[in-house]
Amino acid sequence: MLDKLDDLITGTASVDLPDGHFINGGYTKAGKDMIESFDAGRGAVFARFTNGTSSDVDQAVANARTTFQNIWRKTAPVERGRILSKTAALILENLERLAIIETLDCGKPLSEARGDVRGAARCFEYYAGVCDKLQGQTFPLGHDYLGYSISEPIGVTAHIIPWNFPISTAARGIAPALAAGCCVVAKPAETTPFSALLLGEILHQAGLPSGVCNVITGTGLQTGAALVAHPDIGQVTFTGSVATGRNVMKSAADNITRVVLELGGKSPVVVLGDCDQDAALNGVLGAIFENAGQICSAGSRLIIAREIHDEFIDRLVKRAAEISVGHGLSDPQMGPLNSQQHLQKVAGFVDRAKTRGAEVLTGGNITQDPKTGQGWFYEPTIIANRPSDDELVQEEIFGPVLTVQIADDVDHALTLANDCQFGLVAGVYTSNATTAHRLARDIDAGQIYINEYFAGGIEVPFGGNKKSGFGREKGLEALQSYCKTKSVVAKI
Repeated sequence: MLDKLDDLITGTASVDLPDGHFINGGYTKAGKDMIESFDAGRGAVFARFTNGTSSDVDQAVANARTTFQNIWRKTAPVERGRILSKTAALILENLERLAIIETLDCGKPLSEARGDVRGAARCFEYYAGVCDKLQGQTFPLGHDYLGYSISEPIGVTAHIIPWNFPISTAARGIAPALAAGCCVVAKPAETTPFSALLLGEILHQAGLPSGVCNVITGTGLQTGAALVAHPDIGQVTFTGSVATGRNVMKSAADNITRVVLELGGKSPVVVLGDCDQDAALNGVLGAIFENAGQICSAGSRLIIAREIHDEFIDRLVKRAAEISVGHGLSDPQMGPLNSQQHLQKVAGFVDRAKTRGAEVLTGGNITQDPKTGQGWFYEPTIIANRPSDDELVQEEIFGPVLTVQIADDVDHALTLANDCQFGLVAGVYTSNATTAHRLARDIDAGQIYINEYFAGGIEVPFGGNKKSGFGREKGLEALQSYCKTKSVVAKI
């Protein structure tokens, strides 16, 4: 596929993609109700896929439940690990194809998509090594009793996958679920369905029994709602907006279904006067402009020490204004936004801020691919100092828009960092270890980065506080979402 990138960019070439669901080890025929998938870099349709019905959901869940009861829960943990390990290898063998499809589907630069595919492979590699290490405990009840616990798989788990990191978010939920012995029904976002479908196929090629991992496509209102409300689902992993997460939680409550919610953020990057300014500058730029700011954990609030504000902001604005934009397959520094609707949403935040008198230091406008004049692009944008009650500080924009706040001292920086409804992650740049760890202790967020934003990997638990949700993905802690503990006590 690399030999036809130019033709894919212009839309004169196409890729072979499935249009049905992946259920019970194979693709179904395309449904009657089809949805268009857009190449965000061109703002044009490049493929179509099935809008799933409640009957499709019933079929997928039934297959998963039958396979769970009869096959997967009884499969030796070491064998589950071998299948996940083989999956990791197959993902890497298909890296370029998966990355190109991911770029077409969600818009991100090809180098970022390649990183996402490698990250997905790493997820399966990591959890492959965990399968045969899920152990219970013994309880010291005295000489005449034996007490122990067993870690059992939940059953059938549902995974509602977002559009910003389709393959990597799918992998980080599906891999631990399979490692724990659960069966899966996944629903990718309605704008980015294809990498999850292909992941289902790769898992089957790696030896996963038919029915263990099923992928159904469609809208959230139709397909997703039916999946979350299904009585045979034991646990829901959801990544998305607060509003949708609230509805998922309400629907799951009817069946007393467990939920893990990752609902986004408005994460602060605290840059103090004693930091390595070059490292902080690179970190701030990456934190907000990677994937065009369409990251739940994006560093969308810069809290900068007053004594270095002017010099740092001048350098930051200059660097931001130089960021190249373009079709993801041309591998620019920043790609498009995922949809026309989302582009208008991001633009609306900035336009409203302008009417409130906000000073736009750079960017602030809708733009296009400079080579083609097409696509859904927004300029890298930085907005000068705003108060904590401003919409730009409190609401998740989910685009390449950075809002600046000025801190008088460390305590003020901490107050600003916590003065927000979200609590997903935070970044801290300082050369003082005591200050760094005090801020890490006191900032109300699920994960703190010190002197490198986005530090860590699959080994590190990830999730939020406050309106960023609850539960944790990644790391060994993620396995708890897919397991239930059974305690046994015997008199002997």
